[in-house]
Amino acid sequence: MAHLSASYSITLRLQIDNKPGMLGKIATRLGELGGSIGAIDMVRTEKGGAVLIRDITVDCSSEEHAQKVQAGVNDMEGVTVAAVSDRVFLAHLGGKITVNSKIPLKTRDDLSIAYTPGVARVCWAIAKDKSASHNLTIRKNTVAVVSDGSAILGIGNLGPEAAMPVMEGKAQLFKEFAGVDAFPLCIDVHDVDGIVNFVKAIAPTFGGINLEDIAAPKCFEIERRLKTEVDIPVFHDDQHGTAIVMLAALTNAAKIVKKDLKGLKVVVNGVGASGTACSKIMLAAGVKDVVGCDTKGVVHKGRTDLNPEKLEYANLTNPRNVTGTVRDALKGADVFVGLSSANLLKRADIQSMAKSPIVFAMANPDPEITPEEAGDAVAVMATGRSDYPNQINNVLAFPGVFRGALDAQATDINEEMKVAAAKAIASLVLPEELSPDYIIPSTFNPKVGPTVAKAVKEAAIATGICRKKSSTGAPVALEHMNG
Repeated sequence: MAHLSASYSITLRLQIDNKPGMLGKIATRLGELGGSIGAIDMVRTEKGGAVLIRDITVDCSSEEHAQKVQAGVNDMEGVTVAAVSDRVFLAHLGGKITVNSKIPLKTRDDLSIAYTPGVARVCWAIAKDKSASHNLTIRKNTVAVVSDGSAILGIGNLGPEAAMPVMEGKAQLFKEFAGVDAFPLCIDVHDVDGIVNFVKAIAPTFGGINLEDIAAPKCFEIERRLKTEVDIPVFHDDQHGTAIVMLAALTNAAKIVKKDLKGLKVVVNGVGASGTACSKIMLAAGVKDVVGCDTKGVVHKGRTDLNPEKLEYANLTNPRNVTGTVRDALKGADVFVGLSSANLLKRADIQSMAKSPIVFAMANPDPEITPEEAGDAVAVMATGRSDYPNQINNVLAFPGVFRGALDAQATDINEEMKVAAAKAIASLVLPEELSPDYIIPSTFNPKVGPTVAKAVKEAAIATGICRKKSSTGAPVALEHMNG
């Protein structure tokens, strides 16, 4: 059965003959067409009460299904579809975010404080000490969400204009889940040097940079260079957000199957941006045996076709020098982490793994193996989808990670901070709550953002990557006032 979703939700405005039983007939017809009815609203009557105008919201499974539902209702006797609204497109009209002023501008005094002449005093303070900008401007709480639109949500290279709805949504999530102000910057620049130079040019305006939907392998080099060329945190969420939540899920899954992280044999299929980051964070957390696979099989030092990123990966992983296919690597493995393509594995592949296997099939929209296919061959399973238990969802990580980094005035987001974030997420599933279908907290758990932020801030302080502050903790600008 096709999955019905609000992401394919339509509102039908219907002209209905005012006769007994018509609404029931429409409801029956919608059920026959496979739609799920949401709100039913009375709009008005026409023709002296002979015709009712109603809005009926219906969840569908695709654009084609929505068209089928519309046509099926329109064919009914006594019913005319007057208009159809796509709820997703309506929600995006004019964009999803806005900018609001924090202070009133009602009087001359207000204007003289917010703008000229008072603002000049703040400008002078920052000119004397640039670090003051992290307290006296939006840098204190603002992140740039930067994308060239070359790898949008797994659907491909659609360009910067098409990336904007995603980046706006990212900004919404930052604000909703961590109180961080974020602004989307989708750029028509696609080479490494160009993107690096753009970010360096805008860095004085922001407290952090969230790189998003930039294709591999250039995303690796862009992040690597920016980490050394700007003095604010740079975080490629497609890599590290996924890795953090995956590690949180793995931490709790290992508890369920009573295995220690250090003893796990892990197979990662798909060693692009996300797969590489997942591998590195597992190594940082103590996992010793990680074997990566790409479309040509196991990544190992003996392969002559590896690009520099995969050669580096081979040097970090595969301590037993495994060769062959992903199926060869899976034999006797404790964990499968998939960031690749749909329907890659069969139930027999899971059965070849070690006792009580953990399977994270995170390919979107369709996983490497479905929970239905895996069945009871798997002990704990997670996917990237919201309609299955244990969704590996980046929103559990990046808002709190940046909240903590900004609060600490960190100059980087290092591996210790990422591991701390993963442990914080995992901790929110209490021991008495832990089960194969509940290894990571809900996206809407209000404790997630603050808990992650606190752990990340503490890790930043412990690793000494915070911007220097006054010994009293007072804003730098006040130090200028006090001499």
